[in-house]
Amino acid sequence: MKKAILKGPRDLKIKTLESPNLNLGPDDLYIKTEISAFKIGTDRGNYEGADIVPGADPYPRGVGDSNLGTIEKIGSNVKNFKIGDRVVTRAEHQSEYIYNQNASIVKVPENVDSEDAVFCHLYTLSAQCYRKANFTPGENVAVIGVGVLGLGAIALGPLFGARTIAIANSEIRLEMAKKMGAHAGFLSNDEDLNQKLEEYSNGQGIDLVILTANPWPAYKTSVDIVRPGGRVSIVSLLGRGEKELDFNPLALETFYGKGIHLVAVNGESAYLYPHGSTERHNNRGDRFSWNNLCDYVLALMSDGNLEPKKLITHRLDYTDISQAYDMAFERNKNMLGVIFKWNT
Repeated sequence: MKKAILKGPRDLKIKTLESPNLNLGPDDLYIKTEISAFKIGTDRGNYEGADIVPGADPYPRGVGDSNLGTIEKIGSNVKNFKIGDRVVTRAEHQSEYIYNQNASIVKVPENVDSEDAVFCHLYTLSAQCYRKANFTPGENVAVIGVGVLGLGAIALGPLFGARTIAIANSEIRLEMAKKMGAHAGFLSNDEDLNQKLEEYSNGQGIDLVILTANPWPAYKTSVDIVRPGGRVSIVSLLGRGEKELDFNPLALETFYGKGIHLVAVNGESAYLYPHGSTERHNNRGDRFSWNNLCDYVLALMSDGNLEPKKLITHRLDYTDISQAYDMAFERNKNMLGVIFKWNT
């Protein structure tokens, strides 16, 4: 089998490893990868040796967590999946692997293109930015950080009932945001940004900011533009790789004075109406568990309302994987959605 292994900062290689043992456990699935997607922010942090990367193992380690493949063999206890099913998992960039049916895994509807489906876990994280912040249809939502994750939030916004505004640091990203359904877009360094947001919202202000960018200036913009009593939904790793702050992130005038809520988008979101304790529903877990919300995102794709592959700028063979990581390290603004092909 082939697998991308990070031996140290900026030292990524495709390694040939022994194929997995096919004496499967009762809950195991043997999956052959078709494509995997590049999660630019986290993957780049891993690649450049950032100090804070959640869940990162010591070197050498695998990278990636968006993998679409086909089930080739199943264990004796597997009931919800069958041989031939396409599935999306959180497995790393690799050509084949064993995966537990109770982990983060969802079946892809037949009419959903693989290049759309491979982004479903990333889009689920975008959806969590709304759920964790108790979004209400009709609210004005500004998305700061217009990479794949931010563009996912922009694409989902109109489907949820949001008026979405993209705030980016390049015209290229604003154009992509418009393509993904943003109602408006502005550059983050626009001196008249607050005035333009006030005019766009008819004086109502920005109810919710979704922050996907790590730099502290992006955070400062978030708390500056959100209306009093509003929320900032933070899915970025603030301050990672940044210099020490030259301002107070919880300044009186932007935090306490405005009475805003800062929400960390990590873990699953609570739900007021969970499944009851009847035998019929005991095995379904929380109504909006990660896998259930991921199924919902795939349903939006199946209905034709969500098309992440419009974000794809690079389709690469797995042997060229280090090329994508180098481009991410260089902050190439022409790079957005990237997929790696494994069955060539």
